Amino acid sequence: MAGRSRLPPPSFTRGAADLDGPPPRPHLRHPPPPPHVMLEERMAVQFDDVQALLSDNQRLAATHVALKQEVQMAQYELGRASILFDASRSDADLRLREVYEKMMKLESELGAADAMRADLMHVHNDIQRLTSDRQDLLGQVQALTQDLTRASTDARQVPAIKAEIETLKKEIQQVREGIEQEKKGYAENYEQGQVMEKNLISMAREIEKLRSEIANAEKRARAAAAAGTQAAGLVANYGNPDPNFMANPYVAVYGMNPVAGVADPSVQYGLGAYDMQGYQGRR
Repeated sequence: MAGRSRLPPPSFTRGAADLDGPPPRPHLRHPPPPPHVMLEERMAVQFDDVQALLSDNQRLAATHVALKQEVQMAQYELGRASILFDASRSDADLRLREVYEKMMKLESELGAADAMRADLMHVHNDIQRLTSDRQDLLGQVQALTQDLTRASTDARQVPAIKAEIETLKKEIQQVREGIEQEKKGYAENYEQGQVMEKNLISMAREIEKLRSEIANAEKRARAAAAAGTQAAGLVANYGNPDPNFMANPYVAVYGMNPVAGVADPSVQYGLGAYDMQGYQGRR
């Protein structure tokens, strides 16, 4: 303001041609204006300066108001941005927490998957072991089946043995009847009785031999039947670890009837068919 109230130096009031050209001639100079004119000019200049300052002040005031509004708007936007930032940060924290929880869940699932993989390997090993045991048991079943087949073959011979035993019983009964008849008819002949006694002793030996053979045959048949029953039980109960499993469905259809003993011990020795013929020839 103080600078604006002062007049510019004379050099600034002249034009550019006055600065470059020669100095004015004395005979062309105008006389200086009177003091009141100079004062009016100075006041006019100062008035212009005041008007310019007022205009600048108004412009600055408007600019200040606009800047103040812009600052308020910026502060408002900054507050909103801060709120949005806090919300976005909380949202980001929430998402980060969710991602972390998902990651922990995936880690736990991976751990469970590893445990399941270990269990699966254990089950696979058990399956292989059980398959090997199954092959072994199948081999044992085949061997038992072969034994059962042989036992069945032996058991088929039991009826023939029983028929032979019945035939021997009939022959022995016939011999007994013949001996009884011979005893009644030739009891008075002592010498012939001695010969008959010898024949009876030899016949008794033959009968004892036959009885021992029959007993051995019965033992073999019973052993074969027991082996067949046991093998059938093993085949039926294969794969059941419980000792109280179902009973053997295979029932033995064969058996051995024991040889009936001699009712009368006094007539258990007798002559055979060939001895009777020889004795009749000697008679």
